[in-house]
Amino acid sequence: MPLYCFTIPIDDQTPHDPAFRSLRDADAAYDEAKRLAQDIWAASGDRRLMRAVVVVTDADGEIVLEFPFTEAITAP
Repeated sequence: MPLYCFTIPIDDQTPHDPAFRSLRDADAAYDEAKRLAQDIWAASGDRRLMRAVVVVTDADGEIVLEFPFTEAITAP
């Protein structure tokens, strides 16, 4: 399974350590990015997260997707 790296940059900082997950494909990485954003928002409520995205890269360091926290926060 491919390895994906999840980072959360906020205003030129990365306050959370990167998370690495082996997942079946980019669709699974999308689901994981959404879950990660929802969990971090629920745990911290840091208003800076409203400007943040979960950046997902593959093993080569290429960006696979960027998931906005605002999408996770407003999702049902």
